Amino acid sequence: MTETDAAQPAPAIKVGLVDDQQLVRSGFTMLINSQPDLEVVLQAGDGREALAGLSATAADVVLMDVRMPGMDGIETTRKLMERVRAAAPGSRLAGLKIVVLTTFDLDEYALAAIQAGASGFLLKDAPPEELLEAIRTVYRGDAVIAPSTTRRLLDHVAPMLSAPSASNDEHQQAVRSLTTREHEVFLLIAQGLSNPEIAASLFLSEATVKTHVGHILSKLAARDRVQIVVIAYETGAVAPG
Repeated sequence: MTETDAAQPAPAIKVGLVDDQQLVRSGFTMLINSQPDLEVVLQAGDGREALAGLSATAADVVLMDVRMPGMDGIETTRKLMERVRAAAPGSRLAGLKIVVLTTFDLDEYALAAIQAGASGFLLKDAPPEELLEAIRTVYRGDAVIAPSTTRRLLDHVAPMLSAPSASNDEHQQAVRSLTTREHEVFLLIAQGLSNPEIAASLFLSEATVKTHVGHILSKLAARDRVQIVVIAYETGAVAPG
């Protein structure tokens, strides 16, 4: 590798914006494009326009408004995740992540977004730096749920999540397959701790924590940290309240 090659910056994270308000899209575009590692590659005013646009333009992370006329953000997320599941492993589409944005701090929107396959849920009035970091975090493979909604949301739906089902039985078996250390990390993820916080809590290196998280995701067949949290509630590993 030449010195010139080594100096080449990493490719920018490609971001799609889906929101029915032009002013919101414009503001987000200016904010995102002000960052050297982020680039808006698509703007869409509704779900159908987003699906058509994302068929022609590759994105890494999509910021998805919930409340839109016609096809809303939840249905659009479901349809995009169907494409993601059908995509060739390792392709850009297979790695597509969605962060759902809303002005409504309502449990049902957050839960619907997560069940549809979103890797994040944030309020539109979140500080700019929080929004930018959410894009980067989701792109790296970590999930983001607005702190104000996480615990209340899952406490609210815990009885539904923990109802007996074949899926829950499978998850119980998967959780039992975790090693003692993996189970400790699993519980801390379920409490909303980040990798650095888990590392500090367990006196481990962040690299070791990342390894444990990878094993947990694999053993639980979980797509991301959001699913780990949901499985923790399903199996009773974390109790409401």
